[in-house]
Amino acid sequence: MRVSRLATLTGLAAAGGAGLYLCAVTGAVTVDLGIGRRLRPLGPIEVTIAAPRQRVYDAATAPYAVRPTRAMREKVQVLDRGEGMLLAAHRTPIGGRLVATTTETVTFDPPRRIGFRLLRGPVPYVTEVFDLEEVEAGVTLLRYEGELGTDLWALGERWGSVVARTWEETVRGSLAQIKAAAER
Repeated sequence: MRVSRLATLTGLAAAGGAGLYLCAVTGAVTVDLGIGRRLRPLGPIEVTIAAPRQRVYDAATAPYAVRPTRAMREKVQVLDRGEGMLLAAHRTPIGGRLVATTTETVTFDPPRRIGFRLLRGPVPYVTEVFDLEEVEAGVTLLRYEGELGTDLWALGERWGSVVARTWEETVRGSLAQIKAAAER
């Protein structure tokens, strides 16, 4: 009787842990305890784009347009708009049928900067910026930098390293799409 009870409790704990992991990975639950906060940089990542700064800015802000393409609507859903700022849900495939959804504020300073601040996602804290600098006529440097924060000291720091790898990979893909669109 004791063995089956222990096996049941172990199974429940494992299922609960797996469920919490899936919820954290997909952004359904954000663990924001505010204790043991560790911060780590994201980037910098720089991309030189053979296009004027305004065209690069337009390509970077295309997902937030009033009438985005269907492909963009599958990745980004604008939840609310304000003057110079919006609230958006970003969907990122993370393997198999899993999709991570982050909710972020996006601020605009045309054509120089786009800022992002995480409200809900796999970690409790992320801020990011896309800075655009026209380095010569018709050539723009897009620089990405950010900061990612996790709670629970070393445990959170390890989780942050896992999230940061995927996060930066996703940003690199977005920057490649921005570059291709701006240079068309």
